[in-house]
Amino acid sequence: MSDPVDIRRREFLLASAAVGGGLVLGFYLPPRGGVIAAAAAEPAAVTPSAWLRIAADGTVTIVVAKSEMGQGVYTSMPMLIAEELEADWSRVRIEPAPVAAVYNHTVYGVMVTGGSTSVASSWEQLRTVGAAAREMLVAAAARQWEVPAAECRAREGTVSHPGSGRSLGYGALAEGAAAEPVPAVVALKEPKDFRLIGRSLPRLDSPEKLAGTALFGIDIQRPGMRVAVVARPPVFGARLRGFKAEAARGVPGVRTVAQVPSGVAVIADGYWPALKGREALEIDWEEGDGAALSSDGLREAYRALAEEPGTVTRSEGDATAALAAAPRTLVAEYDVPYLAHAAMEPLNCVVELKGDSCEIWTGTQFQTVDRNAAAKAAGLKPEQVQIHTTYLGGGFGRRANPASDFVVEAVHVARAAKAPVKVIWSREDDTRGGWYRPLWYSRLQGGLDEGGTPVAWSHRIVGQSILSGTPFEQAVISQGFDGTSVEGAMELPYAFPNIRVDLHSPIKAVPVQWWRSVGHSHTGFVVESFFDELAHAAGHDPYRLRRRLLADHPRHRRVLDLAAEKGGWGEKLPQGKGRGLALHHSFGSYVAQVAEVSVDEKGRIRVERVVCAVDCGRVVHPDTVRAQMESGIVFGLSAALFGELTVEKGRVLESNFHDYPVLRLEETPVIEVHLVESSEKPTGVGEPGVPPIAAAVANAVFAAVGARVRRLPLLPERVLAARHRS
Repeated sequence: MSDPVDIRRREFLLASAAVGGGLVLGFYLPPRGGVIAAAAAEPAAVTPSAWLRIAADGTVTIVVAKSEMGQGVYTSMPMLIAEELEADWSRVRIEPAPVAAVYNHTVYGVMVTGGSTSVASSWEQLRTVGAAAREMLVAAAARQWEVPAAECRAREGTVSHPGSGRSLGYGALAEGAAAEPVPAVVALKEPKDFRLIGRSLPRLDSPEKLAGTALFGIDIQRPGMRVAVVARPPVFGARLRGFKAEAARGVPGVRTVAQVPSGVAVIADGYWPALKGREALEIDWEEGDGAALSSDGLREAYRALAEEPGTVTRSEGDATAALAAAPRTLVAEYDVPYLAHAAMEPLNCVVELKGDSCEIWTGTQFQTVDRNAAAKAAGLKPEQVQIHTTYLGGGFGRRANPASDFVVEAVHVARAAKAPVKVIWSREDDTRGGWYRPLWYSRLQGGLDEGGTPVAWSHRIVGQSILSGTPFEQAVISQGFDGTSVEGAMELPYAFPNIRVDLHSPIKAVPVQWWRSVGHSHTGFVVESFFDELAHAAGHDPYRLRRRLLADHPRHRRVLDLAAEKGGWGEKLPQGKGRGLALHHSFGSYVAQVAEVSVDEKGRIRVERVVCAVDCGRVVHPDTVRAQMESGIVFGLSAALFGELTVEKGRVLESNFHDYPVLRLEETPVIEVHLVESSEKPTGVGEPGVPPIAAAVANAVFAAVGARVRRLPLLPERVLAARHRS
């Protein structure tokens, strides 16, 4: 066993007998800066807020407080409890958690799924729940047999007493265990004793997904439910002057047309009549200043800003002086566009309002924030609002919206409908509805000495803050800048003696928020591409130079070496093909990727192979880690090769997958994922696979045809233009 965990000091556990017998174990963490007494403020929530229920039939139900959107938390979270509980995995069941303080994120202080933190934030927390329950079951058996608890063993859902040969299943012991005192101190297992952690167990959410019975938000039905769509402003910041709804009301199946804060809602018996009714609306919009916005205009404005010093976020040595004195300098400008989240399941939300209650069914990543926002919109107290978290058909951050836009809107529509209502966003609504990954512009300068050794690095970043105006703005105020804008650039790991990173955060009308891998999504591309430029300019092998400048970063070097070895770095490729490398640290994890690409005479890129090495600490479920790396690579490739939202006259031009494409199966490369063995605590896997891939591909394109493309996406015309310049 590892060092004991003092529950009295660090956690607050509550146990009770379940209805019909069994053990219910709740686990409370004091909020950051708060006191344990906060848990007692919700006494009615003790039983439903339990993490663990053991029924009389031996079934173990584990309540999962993270949203399942394909990343595997409905398996990895139960594994943490089941490991220490010594549960029989075949008897484990899952249940989504309600919104309650017990389920608040151990770092963020609210119930949320994001930041690639699910396993990392629950690693010790949930294992402690399992260990405490195991000891209570053992104590119950020992009491019944009148033997010392130390002589009893728990394994595979059974407590046994080897000395007498007696044994009892957890179901038979559950009620007695509920009467046992919660242990003050528990010892967690040593990794060498793990039976479940580190194995690719069958996923608990797979059976119902394979059977087609899994409920996503868009599947929810309620008695008497209406379906609604909303006509929202076509221009960012536009306001509604007025509308005519006679034709819309004449569409068969349309029940109500009503103005709501976000626009005009058409409420009908089904989605199709609601959609046809919306098409029949006549709406007068006051477009406002947002109509002047365009991608090209923003890019030019950002380019001008990049010429001027910004807020310094990192300064070591004197980069300005070192650049001025360097025998050779490189200057490059990179930019990336606005990006949509483009989840498979468009946004939707079901709301059922009653006089003193509100029930919501939706796929959300932001339960506490959504509940509080919904309560305000409904004129209720937060405790009068219940959110049922369904499966999410993709999230990528969009379903953790800082304004709870799609949830609040549905509450307003339900008030107008005076009936349960499902608000559905069409794919076009979803693509044009705002809340994007920002457009970013970077200006970099690098200095080399006479021997080609890098001596200076300067990186100026321009783009909208995603934290300003949100509940997390205090973080911006406290440090003077939005750290998510410069993450991945500010922590540059390479040993440059002179480094400067600065930032401009212009305010624009385009709503922006976190997107899978957040700031790392642009800094990973820019930093690793420009480093490749410096290496080639100095006549160095990009892999060898990285290794040399990472002497003090062993975990970086391990993934770098593994990716280079498995990716065949240094082996010759045919003409027109190239191999590129990129390395990035994000969400606590280290990822290196080698991409092999071919480029044809028309500038079209085909990514043929990607080799990925990842160090994410101790691995709980290996198949999930591999799947998330593959997912991040495919997600990142979609953005690198195709992803671009174009703003003209305040409008987004793209609307659906025909003009905002994602990677198709036949375009997907062979992907190999290699896991670095580690004894460190687990770190993130949902997002770290995204940041390096665009740079790895862009660097491979340069290796193949000598074209350095500094603007995403890597469109054929940009490759041809870069070849012409070279």
